[in-house]
Amino acid sequence: MAISSLLAPAASSLPATSANAPVVDKQSIANNFTTFLQLLTTQLKNQNPLDPLDTNQFTQQLVQFAQVEQQLRQNGQLASLVALEKTAQSTTALAFVGATVVVDGSTARLDNGRAAWSFSSPRPASATFSIKSATGEVAYSGTFAINPGVQNFVWDGRGNNGRIWTPGDYTLTVTAKDTSGQPVAVSTEVEGLVDSVDLTPNSPILSVAGKNYTLAQIKRIVRHGL
Repeated sequence: MAISSLLAPAASSLPATSANAPVVDKQSIANNFTTFLQLLTTQLKNQNPLDPLDTNQFTQQLVQFAQVEQQLRQNGQLASLVALEKTAQSTTALAFVGATVVVDGSTARLDNGRAAWSFSSPRPASATFSIKSATGEVAYSGTFAINPGVQNFVWDGRGNNGRIWTPGDYTLTVTAKDTSGQPVAVSTEVEGLVDSVDLTPNSPILSVAGKNYTLAQIKRIVRHGL
């Protein structure tokens, strides 16, 4: 088992596009725009020369005409921006395939004699680490002095009695107290390999160790052996 300080800064994530954004019926606006133009042209052609259209009223109609035209253009531009954003998100998501990432959570995969977590403490503390299997059995427990900030905890799959545990999902619980005996809240994150990406939803979904995450949930990318 090993605990180490995390040297790499956390990477920022791009926010996902909302799937509930309102959709404007562009065809309906275009039809209304055409109808409005026809009515205005007909009105100008058939107005009484002795009693022409009021200037203020005519100006208001021209303003309405310009507003509808502007809305049509804005809708087209927004649609293009949404398409570009989705393409950018898809490209970003595909780049994660095969990468080891860190996400919020406490359950990590033990594979090839290695399961890794990250944890963060607001102040120095004495912490008890307890690892349980998917069936609830305690696989390992130990007490360590931890420092403030983000650190790593790596388990080699060996229990306290020397037993080598089989590959699978294991959950880490950290209980910590400071020097005055007060509880310290310690948050945990898990590390896993991105094995696939689903691009069909509005926001790409990454599969990490059999669980699904969005791009916004990815905290860091980890590269081992460098």
